[in-house]
Amino acid sequence: MRAMLPDTAWAATPPSLPPALSSCLTEPGSLTERLMHCGHAFAVRVLAQGDDRVHADEVELLGLPAGAALYARHVALTLDDTPVVVARSVTRLACPAWHPILQRGSRSLGFTLFGGHAGIVREPLAYREIDASHPLFALAQAHDPASANLYPARRSRFLLANTPLIVCELFLPALERFLP
Repeated sequence: MRAMLPDTAWAATPPSLPPALSSCLTEPGSLTERLMHCGHAFAVRVLAQGDDRVHADEVELLGLPAGAALYARHVALTLDDTPVVVARSVTRLACPAWHPILQRGSRSLGFTLFGGHAGIVREPLAYREIDASHPLFALAQAHDPASANLYPARRSRFLLANTPLIVCELFLPALERFLP
């Protein structure tokens, strides 16, 4: 059984990274918009969507018990068909606030989260490096031909009608090739 890291592994300060990558990781606005302005073809590839299980480091932010069922959307953000970010967006299983927003096919979630929806509140970003002990490591490895040992990641909790959505984004090594 894989060990799960507690919430304390996430920090308010990002890991030390090259400046261009650090700037992307700490982007206060829409990562989608940032990637779209890199001068390369941007796309969202849906990897999985539907029922899943809460990860140990999501329990507190979602207010769910360990091992509880939840609704998840996993995507790869691509530039010129190359995966550069993988993301997991999760909310409670029966959630009328977020389910319609997550049912968007290959349209980026960032368009809604940062598109001026008056009811959406974003909490501060948290950062960490994802290693093999975290369940999202396998998702990143599946889309990273370089097979890195660590993936810089950020996550944020969004609230809509006091209902949480967690968005966690892992940055793949290929992203650096596309950054100015």
